[in-house]
Amino acid sequence: MNPEVSTFIENLSSPWQVQLCGQLRHMVHETIPGVEEKIHFLKNGQFAAVISPSKDAIAFMIMNTVGMAFPKGFEGPAERKWIKLREGDKPDLAQLSGYLKQASESL
Repeated sequence: MNPEVSTFIENLSSPWQVQLCGQLRHMVHETIPGVEEKIHFLKNGQFAAVISPSKDAIAFMIMNTVGMAFPKGFEGPAERKWIKLREGDKPDLAQLSGYLKQASESL
């Protein structure tokens, strides 16, 4: 794992954001072996996922989603979808991993 990303996550303003970003980060690494990490995640040089913290939420974005169906709660155009997670949310990491795996298979 990239130490710069570790530092970035550790310096987020809220403990819940640090914890959630850590969970999402580990899920991405488990789902895409050998993924390259920079704050966003690359597979074979192409964007696969992004974890984007803001003041009151963490957005988790999955790239390469054209043709995929997502449930209510996901937003974005056909080529990328994201879900905003807020304090107290319990993301379904297995579901997110499944979507990420499907989206990244062709990268």
